[in-house]
Amino acid sequence: MKKRRIVLASLLKPVNDTRMFEKMGVSLAKTGRYEVHIIGYPSTTQLCEPNMHFHPLPWFKRISFGRLAARLKTMEFIIKAKSELLIVTTHDLLGVAILIRIFFGTKIIYDIQENYWRNILFTDAFPKPIRPLIAFFVRLKEWVTSPFFSRFLLAEKCYSHELGFIKNKFLVIENKCKVPEGFQRKPNKDSIELIFTGTIAESTGIFQAIDLAKKLHAVESKIELTIIGYCSQPKALLQIEEEVSKNPFIHLIGGKDLVSHTVIMNTIATANFGIVSYPISRHTENRIPTKLYEYLACQLPIILQNHKPWIETCSPFDAAIAINFENPEIESILWQITKRNFYSTPFRANPNSANSTISETLTWQGEEIKLLGLVNIIF
Repeated sequence: MKKRRIVLASLLKPVNDTRMFEKMGVSLAKTGRYEVHIIGYPSTTQLCEPNMHFHPLPWFKRISFGRLAARLKTMEFIIKAKSELLIVTTHDLLGVAILIRIFFGTKIIYDIQENYWRNILFTDAFPKPIRPLIAFFVRLKEWVTSPFFSRFLLAEKCYSHELGFIKNKFLVIENKCKVPEGFQRKPNKDSIELIFTGTIAESTGIFQAIDLAKKLHAVESKIELTIIGYCSQPKALLQIEEEVSKNPFIHLIGGKDLVSHTVIMNTIATANFGIVSYPISRHTENRIPTKLYEYLACQLPIILQNHKPWIETCSPFDAAIAINFENPEIESILWQITKRNFYSTPFRANPNSANSTISETLTWQGEEIKLLGLVNIIF
């Protein structure tokens, strides 16, 4: 039987991106019905998977003419792959998707991982005076191109009421955790390792995490902080590197370099606590951070920003210490870190384990079924 060809494409996400490759790409490829092509930012990881082909773009700076040229290269890859279904994961490729749809009749899907309108307006990624203009341009582009798309995939439930242009053509496919086969937690016993994983930025709470670690370490010398992920903001990265140089108990993995998800999961396996410290903002207030699903699915105890939706997500598992990062009660936090029992309600995060029952609210298996069902309908 001839395999249908599917392309997943992004400009800024690497070809080994967790959602695009490990979750969606692998889920489609392992059926044996599809030949999957992934286009993305270059990665240092060598990839080889059955029914999958990888097309890394030439390296470019995020704000440069190279980013524009990458769109043409992406189009070239898509045409060569003779794609029957194209899934784009960023607004940068909406124009490319429309051209592919018009000239080749390819069915197209927009995988919406961000509410760009809110991200642009309520973070410091762009200078404040021009944020409304950029946000307006991106949202206008999404509205104008929306009729051409067969479906919209939503990485967050909240996007269903935040985004008017999706109409009734959407399916929620959340960024739940795909637990690696054979994953086991082996927490560090010689120190108390706190980790901050994923996107490193002021808007994701990195400086709140550093400040908390410094206050905890001042009272308990076993406290360490490992920061692991990618930081696209030079000013923020410089400040973080200064903190690392001044505080030997703070470690940075990645920073200016992309970090594979395998490395992040290995760090989760040995850590004692994960930190979720997003400052409450309009762009994150309704979202469930991906790292929250990862920490919960891996049964990593969490130091959590006191935000009701996140607390409600964690409470069934007795997983988190909810705190106010602006005014943390250090003695109380340290007591809970050293004395409290977490995950008193057993559940099986890894489907390959024979222990207890799986929590489908946290893992990718349920989302995979929805994705495959949609693609089957489209074809």
